[in-house]
Order: sequence, then structure tokens, then C-alpha cells
Amino acid sequence: MAHVHELRLMARVARLYHERGLSQREIAGQLELSQPTVSRLLKRAVTERIVRVVVTHPSGTHSELEEGLQKRYGLREAMVVETATGEDALLRDLGAAAAYYLETTLRRGEVVGLSSWSATLLAMVDSMRVLPRPTGSSVVQILGGVGSPEAGVHAAHLTQRLARLVGGEARLLPAPGVVGSAGARTVLFEDRFVREAMARLERVTVALVGVGALEPSRLLAASGSVFAPRELEKLRRKGAVGDVCLRFFDAGGEPIRSELDGRVIGMTLEQLRKARKTIGIAGGRRKYEAVLGALRGRWVNVLITDRGTADRLVVEPDTGQRAWLPDRRDMRNDVRRRDTPDG
Repeated sequence: MAHVHELRLMARVARLYHERGLSQREIAGQLELSQPTVSRLLKRAVTERIVRVVVTHPSGTHSELEEGLQKRYGLREAMVVETATGEDALLRDLGAAAAYYLETTLRRGEVVGLSSWSATLLAMVDSMRVLPRPTGSSVVQILGGVGSPEAGVHAAHLTQRLARLVGGEARLLPAPGVVGSAGARTVLFEDRFVREAMARLERVTVALVGVGALEPSRLLAASGSVFAPRELEKLRRKGAVGDVCLRFFDAGGEPIRSELDGRVIGMTLEQLRKARKTIGIAGGRRKYEAVLGALRGRWVNVLITDRGTADRLVVEPDTGQRAWLPDRRDMRNDVRRRDTPDG
């Protein structure tokens, strides 16, 4: 135990630092101590319980809930957002949170993949500010957008807007999101610009994706990048609960393989795994099963969601799913291990 005189000095240093706001350098000069000694005394003051650190969580923040999500699902990061009632408010609030996250975490030179047909991502771009310094990033469209007369305009416009906001360059995917047959997809891949756009998907480092329920959103339905109701019913019978970039998975996160995969022009789940960060932005009751499946399959490693969805996710009973990875440094190997019990 520290001597009483040392305790007295700790208390004095702590008062000068925490109550009077002096810097360690100023305290060292005033008390004629070295700065390392001041630093050591401040640390000892905590150990001796002279100083007690209390973190007060501001209203509307949920640090413990976010940590619970990260631990349970092996996420790099989780953001839990308080939202008002209603679909429009949910989209607005999740979009604003995603905008802040991207503004504060985007590194220079990233290759940012953007899934254009997500209403939440549209809300994110609407909420973003121009970054103070260009990032030199490229923004890559990761799901085709040509279809209905308005579709290509929307997808291209959204990709270009985000590129301008981050001070980067837009890279478009000049093809539909869904084509009528695998043969039509093969024909489109003969186009040099389509091939070049698809090759860029391998280099995406940060992917921004919505998590879709089996029933398409109004925005996706209007795009023309959808499957017919009878095809969605086939997916439902196979156990599909949701999708990322129109790649469907079941409640356990396992991919639903079907001939429909051969008609999608966009990022595959395997390519999604190669990204350093895959940021899933989704919430609400309609999306709950899809979000849970995406987490169980580890198709996203950053989640931005609402409080109600987060509460349900942390109490979801254990269903014997695969063990969660602490991060995704080994994801390339993990793709090869997916058929094993622990993969």
C-alpha cells in the first residue's frame, strides 16, 4: 500500500489535473516533478481509488447493447440508433447514422462498393456532407441498375453523388441487376465495359449494403431488378429469409443456391467476404429475420440498426449456429471452410 505522503501527492496531482484542468506538463512544472512521474501518479490515483472514473452514457446512446451485438455475432462494429415511429423515420435515422459512420471512418484510397437499390443507402447519401478533404477513393456500383426507364438514372446518380461527397471517382456497372436468363447474362459479359466493371468487384475494400427481406422494397420493385412472385415463392420454400445484393440466404445464414443466381449481375457473397468491411444498414420488424440471417452467415461485419431490432438480436436464443469469428482477417480461408461444421 502507498505511503501516506505518496497518497497525499497523488491526491494533489489528481486535483490539479481533474478539477483545475492543468496539463501534465503544467503540473510537472508547478510541483517540480518530471512529466513521467505525474503520469505515473495519475495512474496510481485510479488504482488507489483516489480517482474513480464514471462513464455516463448520453441519452440516445446504447454502448452496452452495441458491445453485446459485437460479442454475440463477431462484428467489428455495431451502431444502435434510436428511431421515431414509422418506416420513413426509420430510413431517415438509419441513413443519418450510416452517413456519420462513413464520414468518420473512411480511409484514403478505399474502394467503396455501393448497392444502389437500398432505400437506406439512399437515405445515407441524402444525409452525408462533403468531406473536408478528398479521400482519393473510388465508389463502385456493385449491383446492376439498368432496367426500368428510371432505374439506370437512379443507380448511376446515387453512385456519382457518393463519389462527389467523398472526393472520389464513380465506377458504374452498365447492366441490369437481374436478366431474363443465364444466357442473357453471358451475352452481356461479352461487353468490355461490363467485364471491367465486374472485375472491380474483386477489389472492393468497404461494401455498403442493405439487407433485404424476401419481399422486395418499393424502391427495388420500381427498379425492375427483381424476381417474379413465383420465383420468390420458390426461394421461400427453400427457406430463404433475405438477401444481400440479391444473393439469398436462409435463417441460419447459409446461401440458397438456385438457377436465379445465374441471372444476377452484381457482387456475389464470396466477393462480399473479401471486403475488409461490409457495412449492413437495416432494421425494423419487416427486416428482422433477414438481418439475423445475415449476421449468422457473417455476410456483414458492421451493423447499423435500430434499438428494437438490436434488443431482439441480443436475446435471440442459441440455435447451434457456427462459432463466430472475432474478425474477418481470415475470411478468404473461411470461404473454403464454409462446408465444415465449424466453418
